[in-house]
Amino acid sequence: MGVLNQEITGRYAIYNGDCMDVMAGLPDGSVHGSVYSPPFAGLYVYSSSERDLSNNRSYGEFFTHYGYVVAEVARLTMPGRITAVHCMDMPTGNSGCDTLTDFPGDIIRMHAEHGFGYVGRHSIWKEPLAVRNRTMVKDLTHKTVVDDSSFAGLASADYLLIFRKSGENPVPVTHPNGFLTYHGACRPPADVMRYQGWTGNQIENRYSQWVWRQYASSVWDDIRGTLGQFGKHDEMAILPYRESRDEEDEKHVHPLQLDIIRRFVDLRTNPGETILTPFLGVGSEAYGAVELGRRAIGAELKPSYFRQAVKNLATLEDGAQPEQVALEFEMG
Repeated sequence: MGVLNQEITGRYAIYNGDCMDVMAGLPDGSVHGSVYSPPFAGLYVYSSSERDLSNNRSYGEFFTHYGYVVAEVARLTMPGRITAVHCMDMPTGNSGCDTLTDFPGDIIRMHAEHGFGYVGRHSIWKEPLAVRNRTMVKDLTHKTVVDDSSFAGLASADYLLIFRKSGENPVPVTHPNGFLTYHGACRPPADVMRYQGWTGNQIENRYSQWVWRQYASSVWDDIRGTLGQFGKHDEMAILPYRESRDEEDEKHVHPLQLDIIRRFVDLRTNPGETILTPFLGVGSEAYGAVELGRRAIGAELKPSYFRQAVKNLATLEDGAQPEQVALEFEMG
């Protein structure tokens, strides 16, 4: 594999290199699941590398290149298993009152071409004023409503698209002890907390039932680390990332929230299984997999992001928790 660097332990293997080179070296059907956030079709440019999927001359060219990635993910994924893609609707320009392109829909159609069935999507809620303050989009201001609300925008959700590869799953994903913990800002009602860790008939496990109902919802509105929802310590549910920025970076850089990854890992895979992320970034998806007793494989093209991923995953070896890591980073 044409990689610049690598970090391999008994629990994860991460590579500084093109994901196409990394995936080409893996055997068919060796991955039990995958979760990742691809570059958003040129909305942000992460580096000047000609191998960077964020560098494209057009929307169509992006999908030509992204199709190669999806084809490899399909080859590597065990039949009947799940891949999850984090994405959002794409603005069509920078006028401040733009229409949107159905980027999620095009991703769905791309996966159908490669043997993935579309299962559904989770919508991840974002607070409108926080989105406005971060993006400075003009149509998300109260002034727009006062002047002409026909141009008023909305704070579009992020989406986690769920796809299942065709074929029969040879290893069922089971939960013989139900769900043991909940990944999110909400807290279970007091009357169900006594069922946490229930060892009796799991059909009667009211704690696990409550967790499952939240995970099965089409709207996830308590994801920690999402814009403006849970106060100043909201970023405690994302991995440290600011040190990974270099002079080429956009200001938007923000890792995928750990609650999203943990939910996918806990719900869709068995302990000990292998999870792939072709766009490793600062290591969030690999971190969430290893943290919950799975193995991770990841590829990251950008050296500064890879170095931060190495640091973040190393905290799992010394026993630190992600909340502690993020808090120390913010305080530092």
